Amino acid sequence: MAKPVVYGADYSVYVRIVRLALEEKALDYELVPVDVFATGGIPACYFEHHPFGRIPAFEHDGFRLFETSAIARYVDEVFDGPSLQPTEARGRARMNQIIGMLDAYAYRSMVWDVAVERLEKDAPDETLIANGISQASKALQTLSSLKAPGSWLLGDRLTLADLHAAPIIGYFVKAAEGQKLLAEFAEIQAWWDRVAKLPRFANRLT
Repeated sequence: MAKPVVYGADYSVYVRIVRLALEEKALDYELVPVDVFATGGIPACYFEHHPFGRIPAFEHDGFRLFETSAIARYVDEVFDGPSLQPTEARGRARMNQIIGMLDAYAYRSMVWDVAVERLEKDAPDETLIANGISQASKALQTLSSLKAPGSWLLGDRLTLADLHAAPIIGYFVKAAEGQKLLAEFAEIQAWWDRVAKLPRFANRLT
């Protein structure tokens, strides 16, 4: 089989999710840099890979995909290595629920409203950060309620839910407000401490 190709930027949460999935499968892959924030705009040729100009996009053996969850599931189902999805329907449903919740309610608030606003703006919008923390608190409370007993979000086995959550939380805790809030959720804090020590995770979350 041809080497998988990921199009995107290393700083992207969603590119990191795909790369984590590939690395959990111990796959050799190519990262083709695409900076959607480049001064000259998104390269015109990239729209052949993603019609909306978002990252990542993916290609394998002539098969093209975009949308992170679709890519991650493809990687899990096509390549050898540890399975990253539960075998039973309810476990898969819970995994998909967590991923959907993170996309809809956690990503924007944790990454953009808190981390980016606090760390990258010369004059951060404190109202935006406060609202982001409020939304992040609800997301963490929900994630804590959905977490199964065990080392990982769905129990004793690492899944795509963990790979999805890790880069989002990784950005969030770069801000002092994120660290403080995460500490209020003991189970998620313990999960994060475990994630951050794993070399494959650590290399993709910095």
